[in-house]
Amino acid sequence: MIKRLYDWVIGLAAHPQAIWWLALVSFAESSVFPIPPDVMIVPMVLSDRAAAWRIAAVCTLASVLGGLAGYAIGYFFYDAVGARIVEFYGYAGKFEEFRGTYTAYGAWIVAMAGLTPFPYKVITIASGVFALDPVVFIIASLLSRGLRFFAEAALLWKFGPPIREFIEKRVELLSIVFVILLFCGFLLIKLL
Repeated sequence: MIKRLYDWVIGLAAHPQAIWWLALVSFAESSVFPIPPDVMIVPMVLSDRAAAWRIAAVCTLASVLGGLAGYAIGYFFYDAVGARIVEFYGYAGKFEEFRGTYTAYGAWIVAMAGLTPFPYKVITIASGVFALDPVVFIIASLLSRGLRFFAEAALLWKFGPPIREFIEKRVELLSIVFVILLFCGFLLIKLL
């Protein structure tokens, strides 16, 4: 089923209304959908490099709005809907253990999840369940999702097709390295 969804989403990138499909996929991925919008960003930017910044902006805004939907699921409907989504991704057992850590580092957790392949929807739902300040949630989401999607679009815009294969083969490793560098940068700023 996931493979069929993946292929369907890739196919949407060639649709005449691809930007609207990207917005929908990005919105849904932030709260319930399993396929990330990155799979659409790559072919869309490569087919129209001049639209790279618009593609990244639409993806970022739709993702943050979808994140707010995930937040609402966690805040208002966790027992009815959110728990099932968290369970589907295999995080039900660790979810309660996560509460203490989340309360202390919520903004950082949202920022890190927004940059990595970790299922962002789990964090958006957790943000609602644990009642993270909505303004903090929005800012952390905008920064992290924007950084992720704009960096991806910038690499594709600058290097074109050769970067596609590089990104697709190493997306998890690149995400981890990026998060480590980001964390080190924030640590350095704090120490100075």
